[in-house]
Amino acid sequence: MFKNVTPRQIAIYTALIVSVVESLLLMFIIQFFDFDSNWVNYLFLFIGSLIFTYIIILLVVQKFIFRKIKLIYKNIRDFRVGKIKKGIEPEIDVDSNVFENVEFEVKEWTAQKQKEIEELRLLENYRREYIGNVAHELRTPVFNIQGYVHTLLDGGLQDENINEVYLNKAALNVERLITVIEDLDVISKLESGKMILEMQNFDIRQLVEEVFMELEMKAINKDINLNFKEGAGSGYIVTADRESIRTVFNNLISNSIKYGKTGGKTNVGFYDMEGYLLVEVSDNGIGIEQKHLRHLFDRFYRVDKSRSRKEGGSGLGLSIVKHVLEAHNEPINVRSTPGVGTTFGFTMRKAKM
Repeated sequence: MFKNVTPRQIAIYTALIVSVVESLLLMFIIQFFDFDSNWVNYLFLFIGSLIFTYIIILLVVQKFIFRKIKLIYKNIRDFRVGKIKKGIEPEIDVDSNVFENVEFEVKEWTAQKQKEIEELRLLENYRREYIGNVAHELRTPVFNIQGYVHTLLDGGLQDENINEVYLNKAALNVERLITVIEDLDVISKLESGKMILEMQNFDIRQLVEEVFMELEMKAINKDINLNFKEGAGSGYIVTADRESIRTVFNNLISNSIKYGKTGGKTNVGFYDMEGYLLVEVSDNGIGIEQKHLRHLFDRFYRVDKSRSRKEGGSGLGLSIVKHVLEAHNEPINVRSTPGVGTTFGFTMRKAKM
C-alpha cells in the first residue's frame, strides 16, 4: 500500500491519522468535562484539524525531505548525462513518485559506476600488458642489432667468416623493427579514426591475384600452392578501400604460408550473398587449438611464441586485419581444427551496378 506513495499522499495519510487521533482526544475531553457540544462541532474540529495538519506536514515534506531528495535525484541524473548545473534546484512536483524514482536512479547509477570501475580496471590491465608486449617486441631486435654491431666493432668486421653474416642478421632485425613500428602506427591510426578509407569499386579476384604474385616466392619456398576455390573463377566487384583490403589478404595469406604444411595449399573462395560477398581464406596447415581462437586477434598474441618469432612478423597482423574490417563495418570469424587447417571468413559489400 505504501510502496509507491507520493509526497502529497504521505501528507494526506499522516494528516488523516493525526486528525482522527486529535478528534478522538477532543471528544474525550469534551465528554469528560461535560462540555456542551454536538456532532457538528466534532465535524468542524475534525475538518479543521485535517486541513491544518495536512498543510503543515506537506510543507515539512517539501522543505526538509522532498526537496533534498529531489535535488539528489536531479544531480545523479544530470551527472549521468554530463550536465552539472550548480545552484539550480528542480521544480517540486508533490504528485510525482519521487521516492521510488530516487531509489531506481541511485541503484542504476551505482550499477553504472561499478561497471565503469570494472572497465577501467580491465583497461589498466590491458594497458600494462600492451606496454610490456611493445617493449618486448622492440627489445628483441634492438638487442640483436646491438650484439651484432658490437661484435663487428670489436674486431669482427675484419673477420671475413662472420662480417657479412652478422651484417645480414643485423639488417634482418632492422627490417623486423621497422615492421613492428609501421604496424603499430597503422593500428594507432585505425583505433583513433585518423586513417581515412578511400572507398572505391574494384574486382576482388584481381586484387587477390596481385597478392598471390607478391607472395609467390614465399609460397614456392614452402612448397605451398595458392589457388582459388571452385566457383571463384569469375571476379566480383566490391566497394571498399582497396589498399586496406590488400593488407587484409596479405596478412591472411602470408600467415597461411607461414604456418602451413610443406606441400600444402591455401585457397581463397567467394560466395555470393545478394548484396554481400562472403570471402574465405583457408589452408590445410597445422591448425589452431580452440582455446587460442578468442585471443587470435589480440595485439601481439602468438599461439606458438617461439615459432612465430622465428617466422618473423610483428605479431600485429591479425589485429590489423580485424581493425581494417571493423572500419568497413564488417566482422571476421575464424574456425580451425588442429592438424586439419584454418579458415578465416569475412563479408564485403558488393558494388551497386
